[in-house]
Amino acid sequence: MTIAKHLEHTLLKPEATVADIMQLCGEAREYGLLGVCVNPCYVGLARHLLSDTDVKIVTVAGFPLGSTYPEVKALEAKMAVEAHADEVDMVMNIAAFKTGDHDAVVSDIRGVVEAAKPYPVKVIIEACLLTDDEKRTACRLVAEGGAAFVKTSTGFNKGGATVADVQLLAAEAEKYGIKVKAAGGIRDAETAQAMLKAGAERIGTSAGPKIAAGEA
Repeated sequence: MTIAKHLEHTLLKPEATVADIMQLCGEAREYGLLGVCVNPCYVGLARHLLSDTDVKIVTVAGFPLGSTYPEVKALEAKMAVEAHADEVDMVMNIAAFKTGDHDAVVSDIRGVVEAAKPYPVKVIIEACLLTDDEKRTACRLVAEGGAAFVKTSTGFNKGGATVADVQLLAAEAEKYGIKVKAAGGIRDAETAQAMLKAGAERIGTSAGPKIAAGEA
């Protein structure tokens, strides 16, 4: 499989316009990328633009802070799949996690997983805010909640994906039968390849075409 088939071409900036999303989807089509990741308001447009392709439509819930009501995250996920999203990337309730309320974290994840069924959910743990031990614990909670992936970062905080974090998460995720998505600051083919080598299955990036072209 080429690197393109690991890439989710991402545009989650609040100022993204219809024209920007049209360009994003056109690039995903041109370069044969795995998917696009867009804000919920653009799921329908992305689906329309890519309806004749196998490009996945990915969106987000509870983004980028993860601290909204669990019911709101679940509703976002439900509405997203009704609009024909293929996958949902939710943000973990980091405040609850840091407080030690692991039951709340798992319940929050499970609510989104149930709402999105049968489509897979990825859980963003915002690794830059966690210790290594917390990252391992977060992996376990993601699996307990029924999600398919643990994801490193929103790209909206103080740090993005690192090779060390991906290695740690991949080793832990393997125990639970889940996968890793690396996102945040991945802008060239060399970095993307390093993330895949470290154990990532998916790469979230705003530089999908550049990475795909760089590999070629």
